[in-house]
Amino acid sequence: MSLALDATAQDLLFREAQTANTFTDEPVTDEQIQAVYDLVKYAPTAFNGSPLRITLVRSEEARRRLVTHAMGANGPKTLTAPLTVILSADLDFHEQLPRLFPAMPTVKDAFFSELAAREASGTQNATLQAGYFIVGIRAAGLAAGPMTGYDFTGIDKEFFGDGKQKSFLVINIGKPGAEAFHPRSPRLEFTEAATTV
Repeated sequence: MSLALDATAQDLLFREAQTANTFTDEPVTDEQIQAVYDLVKYAPTAFNGSPLRITLVRSEEARRRLVTHAMGANGPKTLTAPLTVILSADLDFHEQLPRLFPAMPTVKDAFFSELAAREASGTQNATLQAGYFIVGIRAAGLAAGPMTGYDFTGIDKEFFGDGKQKSFLVINIGKPGAEAFHPRSPRLEFTEAATTV
């Protein structure tokens, strides 16, 4: 069965796209990242809450602060990437709901008056948005190196000291460099991953 995307787009976004471990020194501009965001901001989220926040780590000082929380090889990879972003969930995302979800003006108080409910929903929905963000990076002709090997509690204290954002992913972004990709590991087949009930 054919897909709506042509084979070239399928390859760019999925089949040939891999996690990059090295990058060239070609810069990644604010305009490129804004174009990515403008493409992926339509990702589905509960009540259109849109809790994802993107922190662009550009300065050398901020990058060095970030890598103090890195595990293993993630530090050196981050120091040499053209751009690194911290993805986090805004725990006060519900404050935007009257504007973003006007069809149900009471949703803010009905569902998100408790911090635990906001954190659970915000993290889940921001993670969904993060998947779209990675595909958007690929659509821009860039490579993404997403990493969970970081001390996110430390990042939150370092960069979001007010406790209103909860980080969950760090992504290096740029044009892939020499030996950027490891050999592709196998994936589950459809029959292993899917069931019908």
